[in-house]
Amino acid sequence: FDVRNYEFREDFIKRAPTRYDSRRPYQQLDNHYLEYREMEKEMDELQASADLFGVKLPEYKQLRLCRRELTMLKHLWDVIYLVRAQFHEWKKTLWLDVNVEQMDLDCKKLVQDIRGLDKEARAWDAFNNVDGDVKNMITSLGAVGLLQSPAIRDRHWQQVMDATGVRITLSDSTTLSDLLALNLHNFEDEVSSIVDKANKEQGMEKMLVELDQTWTNFNFEYDEHARTKTPLVKPSEELIETLEDNQVQLQNLLTSKYIAFFLERVSGWQKKLSTADSVLEIWLEVQRTWSHLESIFIGSEDIRSQLPDDSKRFDTIDVDVRAIQNAAKATPNVIQATNKPGLFEQLEDIQSRLALCEKALQEYLETKRLAFPRFYFVSSADLLDILSNGNEPRIVAKQLDKLFNVMCNVKFENDTSKTAVGMYSLDGEYVEFVAPCSCEGRVEDWLTNVLNSMQSTLRQVIGEAVVAYEEKPRSEWVFDYPAQVSLVGTQVWWATEVGLAFSRLEEGYENAMKEYNKKQISHLNDLILLLQGKLTKAQRVMLQTVCTVDVHSRDVVQTLITNKAENAEAFLWLSQLRHFWDDKQGHCKVAICDARFTFAYEYLGNQPRLVITPLTDRCYITLTQSLHLIMSGAPAGPAGTGKTETTKDLSRNLCLQIYVFNCSEQMDYRSVGNIYKGLSQSGAWGCFDEF
Repeated sequence: FDVRNYEFREDFIKRAPTRYDSRRPYQQLDNHYLEYREMEKEMDELQASADLFGVKLPEYKQLRLCRRELTMLKHLWDVIYLVRAQFHEWKKTLWLDVNVEQMDLDCKKLVQDIRGLDKEARAWDAFNNVDGDVKNMITSLGAVGLLQSPAIRDRHWQQVMDATGVRITLSDSTTLSDLLALNLHNFEDEVSSIVDKANKEQGMEKMLVELDQTWTNFNFEYDEHARTKTPLVKPSEELIETLEDNQVQLQNLLTSKYIAFFLERVSGWQKKLSTADSVLEIWLEVQRTWSHLESIFIGSEDIRSQLPDDSKRFDTIDVDVRAIQNAAKATPNVIQATNKPGLFEQLEDIQSRLALCEKALQEYLETKRLAFPRFYFVSSADLLDILSNGNEPRIVAKQLDKLFNVMCNVKFENDTSKTAVGMYSLDGEYVEFVAPCSCEGRVEDWLTNVLNSMQSTLRQVIGEAVVAYEEKPRSEWVFDYPAQVSLVGTQVWWATEVGLAFSRLEEGYENAMKEYNKKQISHLNDLILLLQGKLTKAQRVMLQTVCTVDVHSRDVVQTLITNKAENAEAFLWLSQLRHFWDDKQGHCKVAICDARFTFAYEYLGNQPRLVITPLTDRCYITLTQSLHLIMSGAPAGPAGTGKTETTKDLSRNLCLQIYVFNCSEQMDYRSVGNIYKGLSQSGAWGCFDEF
């Protein structure tokens, strides 16, 4: 029996269904079990006999081992058949209906069942194969789940089949079994890569579809040209932003490693949007320039006669631009309108021709500016308006405030006359010219006549006022002349009378300056009484200004007395702005320290003056010394402390035109150059704020 026991064991090992491909494993297990039962029965009989004789039998471990392995094999094949049945059922499922999540959970339960088998069973082929099948199914289901992505297209299936080397036909009736034939578990990385690529391509496809939808419905908005009613393209902020954003998006797409399939479409869109951007930029520039020049070259007969060749050139431009604008109205879609063949080249040609017209116009305006330098401080649009109305002095006269400090209009002899007899200030003051001023001929010529009339009138009237000062009380004299003249006359006589007081001091009259100070206070009290009476608004402003200057004059004289200044060479006196009338030259002049300035006779109307502080005095000394040395000045200090106003007030003391420029980053060498040209030729001052 012992020999047969070993033989049984060896036969069991040879014939037991431990291989995964074993046929009819349950039948084999039943046969082995029957053979085992016979051996066990015989062993039981032997054991009974041995017990009778008190003999101890061997344990027959081989036989007991066979019984244990039979039980293990039964459990193993139960699991294998469960796996096979489950998989067989799943393989019939249409692949689109595959519930990957549920199947994955079921597979994990099967893995747990397999892991629950006896550890010794792991040595058998059947165990390893069923374990491998379940693991492969889990991997394949993962790949199937990825391939269920809506991003997968036919081209991606083709790539999967190329990677696996297996061909299948995909349709609505395709089952999970067909997909498993691709051996997806062996190509997990390839499938993952293809699906990742598909998802990225889906994002690109979505963006391209959005581009199609956006630009299919994106139409131009239009304005109308005021004069010609020509439709003008109106660029909305939305259009510009969308165009910029989409170009950036396309640029980003081109840098993607997944671009290959969409390269042609993306490149096509990039070309369309790039063309639209370029065309739109030049189109708007052409449109803006044409709108500006149309009213000049078409609407102004004066310019057409002055620039005949350029006017003819502009006529051809006008025809071309209108044709483009009307065509744009007929094709409102942005992409269609901007991507017309040859449009960009046509616009470039128009732009180059417009540049020639602009250059000719600028050269023409430059000749006018050279003839009348104050035109440098007028915008091109205003200058063109003035030039186009050059033969209508009444129309141009209403724009004089753009050329002069306060002169805003002139008075003509009668309704039809072109001879001016006086000037009006912005505050309503009227000053009659000393001689009639002709406003005929070219506009720059008769404006020069107006400028000369203004200066000669002020020069003559100031001379007359200075002479007449002593003929009547000052409280009456101030009302006989324009406000500016009264103020200048007061300043001239103050300097003269202080000079006389110094002369008397030198002659031995010790109280000369004190007596003059009393006279000053008396004059000031007279003005205060006048101010308390009934006055027109203009008279009140004029008297307040004279009072302001008188108060400063009084303070200066009191300082001279306090500091015991003995002669006209005292620095306290020399450091003051001193006006005097030069009888020989017939000019009003201003002295301060060793600097001398001649009046510029700019009409200033009835404007108030600054209250003069010790700091104002120091600014005056510094700036005038700088000018005396043929240099410039640059007052510095915190905002709002009066740097600009002090400079303007000094210019008023010299009756000088001053232009204030608020400098910005937009100023370039051309604009600054034009300002310098104007300043140097007109003799005006330039005050550059925030330089």
